[in-house]
Amino acid sequence: MGRCIAILPAGGTGSRFGAACPKQFTLLLGQPLLVHSIQTLLKDPRVEAIHVVVSPEYETFLDCSPWQGRVTLMPCAGPSRAQTVRQALDVLAPTLAQDDWILVHDAARPCLSVAALQRLLDGLWSDPVGGLLAVPVADTLKQSGADGRVRKTVDRSGLWAAQTPQMFRSGILHAALRQATNPTDESAAVEGLGHSPRLVQGEPANIKVTYPEDLLYAQWVLESRISAKEEKT
Repeated sequence: MGRCIAILPAGGTGSRFGAACPKQFTLLLGQPLLVHSIQTLLKDPRVEAIHVVVSPEYETFLDCSPWQGRVTLMPCAGPSRAQTVRQALDVLAPTLAQDDWILVHDAARPCLSVAALQRLLDGLWSDPVGGLLAVPVADTLKQSGADGRVRKTVDRSGLWAAQTPQMFRSGILHAALRQATNPTDESAAVEGLGHSPRLVQGEPANIKVTYPEDLLYAQWVLESRISAKEEKT
């Protein structure tokens, strides 16, 4: 049923994060943020290769040599996430079959757990289209008016907050990104082709680091997992 190839779009500047370098290269527990994402993906042997897509000016920010060819840099990032993934697929297309899996994961989600990754791969491996990790919305949702006041309370039943990884068949994803106009994520592009991606239960801890305070939470999550492993041994 095809191979699984991972793409980590890492071309953003992280302007909202306010650091001296793009947030994906900010240190977390002594390693660049995106290294934690890479290490989790490497723990499942079904992920055959990982392509980290960066802007050419950041090509020297990550040394892939420790991963012995399983992780490679692609200096072809575009101005948006969708364009970055599409341009990576343009480069990889000659090596891909239509039914190969493309797993896209945010470089700034360092707290993806091995269990959540395995749940995604297990749940989608035989699916004809693909899907994504997501969590049911727990908070009460309010829709605002132009005056900044509540217009109405939105029914949250059936609403999910999308996460990554998102994983789709190569042929479907590539076609979807070629025809989509600035989709918010891979799922939105695939939905634009008329498909219905499958939702796979994610985890609240799988946050996207956007602001400096998010880094503190990510550090707490990772340190808690390290402590739990040490207690078991």
